Amino acid sequence: MMTSAERALDALGDPTRRHVLKRLRHGARSVREIADGMDVSRPAVSQHLKVLRDAGLLVVRAEGTRRLYAVDTRGIEALRSWLDGFWDEALAAFKTAAEKVAKERKAR
Repeated sequence: MMTSAERALDALGDPTRRHVLKRLRHGARSVREIADGMDVSRPAVSQHLKVLRDAGLLVVRAEGTRRLYAVDTRGIEALRSWLDGFWDEALAAFKTAAEKVAKERKAR
């Protein structure tokens, strides 16, 4: 079973979806607003929005007859936590390597 971070990474593997997510960085927008100026049709944008939503990266709310899409901070936080795990491991490995070098220098 895929974790939410893995689903998010899968969804973000597509450059169009990354572009859509960037367009939502500063607030909620409708499909029309998201699609304006993009090289893909509104129906295609809608499909990308569905994938991002299913991956936990977007939320949608109805406002009158419009549906507004926005970044789901919970999904972004899950992705960040997953990536932070790599950072923590890298820092731990760096610390171990630095301590080893320091110990070798002392021994000389």
